[in-house]
Amino acid sequence: MTNKIRVGIVGATVTPGGSGWGANAHVPALHALPNYELKAVCTAHKDTAKASAEKFGADLAFHDMAEMVAHPDVDLVTVVVRVPWHRPLVMQAIDAKKPVCCEWPLGAHIAEATEMADATQSAGIASLVGLQAQSDPAIMYARDIVANGKIGDIVTVNLRVMVNAIPERGDGRIWQGIRQNGANPMTIPGGHAVDALCYIVGEFAELSARVTTRIPMWKHAVTGEDFPVDAPDTVTVAGLLTNGAEAAYQVASVPYNASGTRMEIYGQKGTLVLTSKSVNIGPSQLFMAIGDAYMAEITPPDAYRLIPADMAAGPGRNVAQAYARYADAVQSGSATSPDFQHAVVRHAMIDAMERSHTDGKAIKLG
Repeated sequence: MTNKIRVGIVGATVTPGGSGWGANAHVPALHALPNYELKAVCTAHKDTAKASAEKFGADLAFHDMAEMVAHPDVDLVTVVVRVPWHRPLVMQAIDAKKPVCCEWPLGAHIAEATEMADATQSAGIASLVGLQAQSDPAIMYARDIVANGKIGDIVTVNLRVMVNAIPERGDGRIWQGIRQNGANPMTIPGGHAVDALCYIVGEFAELSARVTTRIPMWKHAVTGEDFPVDAPDTVTVAGLLTNGAEAAYQVASVPYNASGTRMEIYGQKGTLVLTSKSVNIGPSQLFMAIGDAYMAEITPPDAYRLIPADMAAGPGRNVAQAYARYADAVQSGSATSPDFQHAVVRHAMIDAMERSHTDGKAIKLG
């Protein structure tokens, strides 16, 4: 491996209708970090691969995933495609013994995620999952505040995630209305936010949930046809954390005026509040009060910023923070985080929510 981590990415594509998460988040992140190089781009077609590689400054263009993962100049494979396509592409990287980064959700369901996590362990390779909210400076700082006992033992926590519904979609996003595809408000905005909460205060030991679809029909933006939806868009959870604290959690896709994310952590000595329009993208604002003092905004110290100070705001910032943490872990020889094994923990929590609703009972988590 060279001094830089050379990345081959599948899913960063220049398209006439506007590029997606790979181009808008991962590419700027990799360009901003001095210890990374965007070496290769893989798309489904030869012409788009060449155009995308030229646009993003990559040396290599592939339209065959097997060729990219086998190339000796690719040190890390990044998969940023639709969730149902994650498994086959990730498994090609694992079979090639290449460390692999995959967007969240890792799989369309827990079985796929577990298979991929087990495969990385068997192959002895590092992995990184796109739960980049953990790498937001405000969330890392909040985690340390709680761990250091600044607000005392946690009494109760409350998390609310309100996102705007998009009831009219084209081919690029309408597939998310199908439950089995695994990409919906419960798994994506909800998954990122509850993962951030658990990163700060610890995991759920038990939960009871309602999982429903409140907007059951979308419209196809191109054909104008109605599109039946069965993907969950409203989730309400009551739970108990492993530290004994009570937890309440709600995620909902609403027609108008979504308020974003608000996380409240109440301790014996004080309170933390975190707000964000989108916790995985950021920026998040953090507020704290000790005792009955007024709530005041606090700024994470510079030590929590792992990316160049001049990096432009946008979806690439927290992704770049996550890549920076991965590079530090690789250099030090420590375990990377969040890895595929961690992704299985979050998938298990989401699976428990669904089972709780179906069975009408509380579910204990390992």
